[in-house]
Amino acid sequence: MQSSKDYLAFKFDSDHQDLIHDVSYDFFGKRLATCSSDQCVQVWDLDNEDNWQKCASWKAHNASVWKVNWAHPEFGQVLATCSFDKTASIWEETVVENPSNKLEHIWVNKANLVESRTSVKDVKFAPKHLGLQVATCSADGTIRIYEAPDPVNLTQWSMLQQVHCKIPCCCISWNPSMYRYHSPMIAVGSDDTNTSAGGKVFILEHNDTLRQWEKILTIMILTDPVSDIAFAPNPAFNVLAVASKDLHIFHLKPSNEK
Repeated sequence: MQSSKDYLAFKFDSDHQDLIHDVSYDFFGKRLATCSSDQCVQVWDLDNEDNWQKCASWKAHNASVWKVNWAHPEFGQVLATCSFDKTASIWEETVVENPSNKLEHIWVNKANLVESRTSVKDVKFAPKHLGLQVATCSADGTIRIYEAPDPVNLTQWSMLQQVHCKIPCCCISWNPSMYRYHSPMIAVGSDDTNTSAGGKVFILEHNDTLRQWEKILTIMILTDPVSDIAFAPNPAFNVLAVASKDLHIFHLKPSNEK
């Protein structure tokens, strides 16, 4: 058993006024974003003395903010958030000089994705080799995939497709695999409390021939509500972890893999 001497714990006052729902590191682990029921998002930077310094805080939505996610740094300093207010939002950081001649980090709302009619429960950027794409899932069971045709202009997003899962969805994860024989894949989890039927995890795969996303698999053995879902970061594994009443690990074999 580990003792308190086996790790270093850092605790700092986030200044959030309500429950923090999500926390997300950037690609390098030097920046941290948090979101809360206080409708705000905060961004923190790790300084040279390994202390976290808050560099930005702003009201991002008109209701609880469920999730926050960083885009790959290749696309700049970009965040996506989603909320109970039925929207997902795209934010880009700019650095300006304030009247005191000090540099100030400002996060600008570049786009609002407003197609959902219910709470948007999760939002995730795609792996960078797919370009600047983002997927959302909503309480009405709808998954939506968006793309910024021009990564330089984050005000323009087109919805590539929406897929209906028929039961509430609460979490989503992209498979990071970039092998040429692996089609893009997304896993979605449901927090539906009806435990009499299975099927709380769905796998979507992109059909390159038809140029559309298809639901290819429903994992029927899961009957308890799912709270989170994540593909392993190593793209060689195709391993999916599912947090429910128990922890489940699945090894997925893409449909076009021999």
